[in-house]
Amino acid sequence: MRLYRVGDKVISRDKLIDALDEILAEREAGATQEEVARSFGVQRTFVSFLETLGEIRRGPRTALVGFPIANAQAVKDLAARKGIDFVLVVSQTERESIENAPGADVFNRLLETLATLRDYDVVVLMASDWRIGLIEKILGAEVVSVPLGHSPIREDVTVDVAELEPLLDSVLASRDARPRSGRVSSMLREAAERAGRWNVSKKSSASR
Repeated sequence: MRLYRVGDKVISRDKLIDALDEILAEREAGATQEEVARSFGVQRTFVSFLETLGEIRRGPRTALVGFPIANAQAVKDLAARKGIDFVLVVSQTERESIENAPGADVFNRLLETLATLRDYDVVVLMASDWRIGLIEKILGAEVVSVPLGHSPIREDVTVDVAELEPLLDSVLASRDARPRSGRVSSMLREAAERAGRWNVSKKSSASR
């Protein structure tokens, strides 16, 4: 336990971190700043200050999914720097280990993943053309697709991180909430159509 002596007070670093975790967890669960402040006996402005101090970005809730990716770690590192909310990027070896699990486990994991992705405003999807088409039909969120080739793909594909970064920047810069009509925002459309390589969801295109 790391302790600090500040005047006549002895302060526990671990206690502070635990309290911060609990404050942020309550905020993430939907409690207002005022409710959290009352719960912890602090001022609302203190909760607001903590959020500002730790803020990485603002914008839509974004997921990044990709398979099979040769440079998976590089893509994950980029996603971490950008503050992507949910990341599922796997290599062919990792993908095969998932697919070779018992059938019920694979099915349950698929359902859990799809249910999770529906909670996000935007899903950036790197996969084969067939899988992109299938997932676009299932997800209610906007899908910005990065086709890796024709299905089936059984070997790792290297993603150009230098090309992916500006796409993520464009997506994250959009302040638009998920359109209830299913229409993709102009910012996302511009990002999705960049250089002809990035494709916006057919479902979103059809709704224009």
